[in-house]
This record gives sequence, structure tokens and C-alpha cells, in this order.
Amino acid sequence: MSNQPLTDFEKHVILNKGTEPPFSGQYHDHFEQGVYCCRACDAPLYLSEDKFQSHCGWPSFDDEIPFAVAREVDADGRRTEILCHNCGGHLGHVFNGERLTPKNTRHCVNSVSMQFKPVKTQLATFAGGCFWCLEAFFQPIKGVLKVTSGYCGGNAETANYQQVCCGQTQHAEAVQIIYDDNLISYQTLLELFFGCHDPTTLNRQGNDTGPQYRSAIFYHNDKQKQLAAEAMANLETLEYEAETIVTELVEAKAFYQAEPEHHNYYMQHPYQGYCQVVISPKMHKLKQNYSKLVKEHLL
Repeated sequence: MSNQPLTDFEKHVILNKGTEPPFSGQYHDHFEQGVYCCRACDAPLYLSEDKFQSHCGWPSFDDEIPFAVAREVDADGRRTEILCHNCGGHLGHVFNGERLTPKNTRHCVNSVSMQFKPVKTQLATFAGGCFWCLEAFFQPIKGVLKVTSGYCGGNAETANYQQVCCGQTQHAEAVQIIYDDNLISYQTLLELFFGCHDPTTLNRQGNDTGPQYRSAIFYHNDKQKQLAAEAMANLETLEYEAETIVTELVEAKAFYQAEPEHHNYYMQHPYQGYCQVVISPKMHKLKQNYSKLVKEHLL
């Protein structure tokens, strides 16, 4: 919870669904690096990377932190209200189809509904089978602020789903994770990564086969390289004595975001066939019988 009680005007907006005057809020022209949290309950809502200048008079974002924002149709049935998923506090409204950014979405948020925290986020990039699965696995982890599906590790200057599936670019399906290392360490992310896929199968995870499904760690600095190498050595010694870890350890270079239809796939399609057969059982196992480490870090 926030340390300071809500002011009367904050109560008017957050609790009674009011609106601040345009161009009056402290965040409408604010672009520092960090996280925008709910003013009422302190839950993380938006990353600075997703904020853009829409010139509408209120802070605008084209994406939210997964599981952070709820949607409800206004009483008049004309607009979609956005609320803090944790406490139900009013944030503003969301609009689609304005073509202001490639995501074609604008979260129009009252400044008084948020409080900004200057957080220096870190980046991790992993590949280990279908990126729908990895994305769904890491999204509910505490300290993980955003997971983006995409392509990494190839030899072409661009990549799309069709090219990668056909092996034309040598990219792997991967996820790029933005995380707060005050809440979760890179070592913990590595342990979670190795726990959610099989690092001993070459170019395959389950029935997904091909180099695009290979296991790989794309390190962003020498420290990550060292920690990943140590984690792999420990795995071979302690858990896979008779098997070889085939996970690639290579420097992260270009990361190409996947097409819009691949983002938040499991959240949007939990009853799709692949999700029902592959992802849902894995997520159920994760929540019910997985390691203590995973349980401790689930939201």
C-alpha cells in the first residue's frame, strides 16, 4: 500500500471514477525510466518503455504489465474502463484502432491514479521451445515486469514467423524478459528457465522439433555469461550426470519481436488446442507440484 493516504481529489478519481483535467497531471509529459504503479495499492501497472506521447492531455501507454489491468464496459456501453486488477481502482479508459503506435492501443490514464518509481530494469533473453510456452511460464513470476515473444540468434537481418519456421534465418523462438533485480535475480531466472524445459534435447521440446525450438541463453553482459555457464556446469554435475546439456550460450544481438498475434498468446487463447494439450498441463504442474522455488515466485 502507499504510505500516504489518498487526497480528496485522488479519491474522486480512483474511487469514484472521476477524471482529471487534460494536461494537468504530473505524468502526461513524463518519460523517465521506471515503473508506474497504482496510487491506491502500489501494484505495478505500466513500464516506461510502453509510454508514448499521444498529445491527448493524459498519460498514454500502448501496453500494460501482464495481469495488472482489468477492463470493464462503462455503464453507458460506449467506452471500456481500465482498473487496477489488484484493488479495482479507476485508471482511465482504453481505446483501440487509433493507429498511434504499431500496437494500435492507447491506455488513457489519469496521472493521479499512478505513482512513478524510477526502477533500473534488467534484460534476460532465453529460448527453450515454443515461445508461447516460455511467455506463459515467466509472466506470472514475481519481479518479472514484461515478457515479449520474438526471434533471436539468427544470421538474417530480420525475422518473421514464416521465415523462422522454415529455417531460413536460423533464429530461435525466444522470449525477452524485463525484470526488476531488486525482486528477482538473474540466477533465479536461470533456475526457473532450466526447470521449465529439457536442456538435454537438441533442437526439440516435446513434439516441437527444429532449430527454432533449440535451448539457448542469450547473455547481455559478461556477468550473465558467467552465471549461465556456472548454472549449466552445476546442472550437468548434479541433475544430468549421464546426459549432456545442449543449451547454447551466446551473446545477445538483435531481437525481433514476434507478430502481434503471438503476444500474450496463452492469456488470450487458453482454450486453443495447443494451449489445452501443451501449455495448460505444464502450467497446472507448475502451480501444483513444481519446485518450491517456482511456488515462492508465483504472483
